[in-house]
Amino acid sequence: MTSGPLQGLKVVEFAGIGPGPFCAMVLSDMGAQVVRIDRDTGAPGNQAVHVDGRGRRAISANLKDSRSISSCLAICDQADIVIEGYRPGVMERLGLGPQVMLARNPRLVYGRMTGWGQYGPYAQRAGHDINYIAITGALAGIGTQDKPVPPLNLVGDYGGGAMMLAVGLLAAVMNARSSGQGQVVDASISDGTCYLTSVFYKLRAMERWQEERATNLLDGGAPFYDTYRCADGKFVAIGAIEPQFYALLLEKIGLLDALPQPQMDRASWPEMKAVFEHTFASKTRDEWVAIMGNADTCFAPVLDAAEAALDPHNVAREAFIEIDGVHQPAPAPRFSRTPGAVQGSLRGEASRTTLIDWGVDVGDIDYLLSQGASGKHG
Repeated sequence: MTSGPLQGLKVVEFAGIGPGPFCAMVLSDMGAQVVRIDRDTGAPGNQAVHVDGRGRRAISANLKDSRSISSCLAICDQADIVIEGYRPGVMERLGLGPQVMLARNPRLVYGRMTGWGQYGPYAQRAGHDINYIAITGALAGIGTQDKPVPPLNLVGDYGGGAMMLAVGLLAAVMNARSSGQGQVVDASISDGTCYLTSVFYKLRAMERWQEERATNLLDGGAPFYDTYRCADGKFVAIGAIEPQFYALLLEKIGLLDALPQPQMDRASWPEMKAVFEHTFASKTRDEWVAIMGNADTCFAPVLDAAEAALDPHNVAREAFIEIDGVHQPAPAPRFSRTPGAVQGSLRGEASRTTLIDWGVDVGDIDYLLSQGASGKHG
């Protein structure tokens, strides 16, 4: 049985890549009923491996066919939220734009996920996460002194994109329920990433942030906030910013008397870092784990994905789960009264009953099913 705080919320996702599917997964994990409309009628193989596609049913539709478009509009008439991630103008050309849908369903929240946004000189330009975060100032601050380094696509696609879209959609739904009026949520990865950098603009205004990478407190410039290679080639992460944690760290690694310089003496940081590097290289990562124990040193081993599943804290929190033999992260955050749950892997089970429930005319159901809506994505 479906659980989660979003039970009763109905979402239509027009299939895309990256942040759009992840946002739909988050809503599903929180209890929303999500139907995904795929343009591809072919069977793409084992859907269990598509972790970001979990928790919704898939319907295949030919979006160049007028009868299929009519059925899609009927489905969206029943929705609280529609999510799409095409370039600006594509949905309008298909007859599925927000103006059409809001005229039919005035309470609808229409979420648009793009890299550059719906307007602006880059709106029609191709790009990926690295490009979107490059113009925000975020990428310039991440990496070594030699060059910026792509921070996976967590900063742009999923942080600035998917999560900002999810927050915007739910805020707009709250407003629609009180006002009776829906709206368009224009979520661009570049906008969202700019927003995420707010704290660094504060630090710049306080003259506590330098533009040169790896020279600041939080970008690897500080010896007590960095990663270090150990004797076995593995790494540990140190984040002992507060004086009491820093002092305990020095005590644990035997440097209490070897590093007499004031912790925040930036001029001494390169020399201090060299001492840290030499010290951590003297033992294996797991030896350092044993030495640190549960002391407040702001220390953690750097784990790969397989190791993360075995970490005792992650095990205790059940932070990872297995669905259809595929290991994956569990829903977050945790709700005390209405816990979220994965509603299964992506299922091609858009049965006749499902299509009826979503408002598709009975006369059109066989037509949709003939295009693959009943199971070609299973």
